Amino acid sequence: MEKMETTEQLGALLTETRNPASANLDQLSTLEMLTLINAEDAKVAAAVHAELPAIAKAVDAIAARFKLGGRLFYTGAGTSGRLGVLDASECPPTFSVDADLVQGLIAGGDSALRLSSEHSEDSRGEGARDLAAADFKALDTLVGIAASGRTPYVLGAVEYAKSLGALTIGLSCVPGSALANATEIAITPVTGPEVLTGSTRMKAGTATKLVLNMLSTGVMVRTGATYGNLMVNVRPTNAKLVDRAHRIIMATTGCDLATATALLTASGESVKTAIVMQKLSLDCTAAEARLAAAQGSLAAALG
Repeated sequence: MEKMETTEQLGALLTETRNPASANLDQLSTLEMLTLINAEDAKVAAAVHAELPAIAKAVDAIAARFKLGGRLFYTGAGTSGRLGVLDASECPPTFSVDADLVQGLIAGGDSALRLSSEHSEDSRGEGARDLAAADFKALDTLVGIAASGRTPYVLGAVEYAKSLGALTIGLSCVPGSALANATEIAITPVTGPEVLTGSTRMKAGTATKLVLNMLSTGVMVRTGATYGNLMVNVRPTNAKLVDRAHRIIMATTGCDLATATALLTASGESVKTAIVMQKLSLDCTAAEARLAAAQGSLAAALG
């Protein structure tokens, strides 16, 4: 039987304390209520800003492991788990990477994305088992996400990752939490008490989303998935993304739409290859070889 925390221990968590600003929440007019929520939300960006050095350290460490063949895993329960799965699922279409490069695990499995499965978060063993079942390895990175910093499911996954010698990162909103203390890099935006007491899908969830945006985007930039601020690894899998691919090719080469369309087709729908073909006057095979020699970096391929 796993040791359960007491009411006093849980109630002392910063994310569980009452916010005095919203003590009379149900007595406010609708506009007053929303103004209060908006004012509290405005504090989130500053809380994340304070953690930028830790986030930068995490980005560089993850990128270094990517270059050695490592992968990135997010694990969490409830809102934290859903946000991790969301960020992971956006990486393949945005950066044209394999779906297993960035993976999100949620307590209770994929069904918990839609249906509440909060009881699943209470097992350290389940967290470790899910990570092992995903074939997590020593070169990989685990980002444990828990607004409270004490979720057993996440702590169990972290313990398993550490036993392999993998890099562990803790993302929580409680300073000095068990998660922060258990991981190599702690990212702790202190968002404070929620407008609705304990509802960490609010400020804590917003802070989590901002940090995950930075982690995945920063790692992809550091590993050559972008050119300037353009997502040159984009997969043109629908009309909007085909249009975006055409615009990226035009912006980087100065060609017209007809040329960009022909280049995208000739390149096998690879934006990077199309750009190298046009800028260096190469055929598709030569452009692909040039990119391969540059380890996929468009900037390096263009020299």
